[in-house]
Amino acid sequence: MWKFFAKKNKNANINIKIDMSNIPSHIAIIMDGNGRWAKERNLPRSMGHKAGVETIREIVKECNKIGVKYLTLYAFSTENWKRPPDEVNTLMKLLVEYLRKEVEELHSNNVKINTIGDIQELPKVCIEQLKEARNKTQHNKGLVLNLALNYGGRDEILRGMKLLYEDVKKGIVSIESINESKFSNYLYTKGMPDPDLIIRPSGEQRLSNFLIWQCAYSEFWYSTIKWPDFKKEHIHKAIYDYQNRDRRFGGVESE
Repeated sequence: MWKFFAKKNKNANINIKIDMSNIPSHIAIIMDGNGRWAKERNLPRSMGHKAGVETIREIVKECNKIGVKYLTLYAFSTENWKRPPDEVNTLMKLLVEYLRKEVEELHSNNVKINTIGDIQELPKVCIEQLKEARNKTQHNKGLVLNLALNYGGRDEILRGMKLLYEDVKKGIVSIESINESKFSNYLYTKGMPDPDLIIRPSGEQRLSNFLIWQCAYSEFWYSTIKWPDFKKEHIHKAIYDYQNRDRRFGGVESE
């Protein structure tokens, strides 16, 4: 099954043909560029973050519509605490506002809200709103929306190692039985497939401590578009490019 999307450039219309039977199961996005978007418009950084929330709404709806099973959004990293307190407070307020406004619609569209990261370090109001959203949507069978909050890839691996070590000490796990699959069960993403496609807008081309373990065979897609300007057409383009790559997982090129 194929679906066509029109994309304009300076010279002509380009028809992007997406194979609807080959939609990535798990898409992860590093939502980048809010501050620079605002600076270009002589606006405070907070306005860039607010504009970025509008993009989240559009991208979540589109991913759910086309059949993506998991969407992981890098919303707040373990390093983001280094930002000015006013900006951190704005981000936390926007998280609460987003959940309060969107949870009913997400629930009605069968979206399941999940978190990865150490949310216990977030403000109490954020923790309460996240728990409420997770509880409300926990039985939904549609798109799983992973909000990566106070998340860091290295922190996740260290946490997993400590949890595994405790189980080894208790005799629950033997050293001989430890392999990649077993260790994955000690990560925040337990039970989820690794991301097929990782998207980073805004022109930066690095992971920034995001899903370090899980990205071993992910496809990467970069764009100079800043997150507030990222639209469903860009998701279509990323998926189109993904579908036209040869994923070999260490094997030889297919003929």
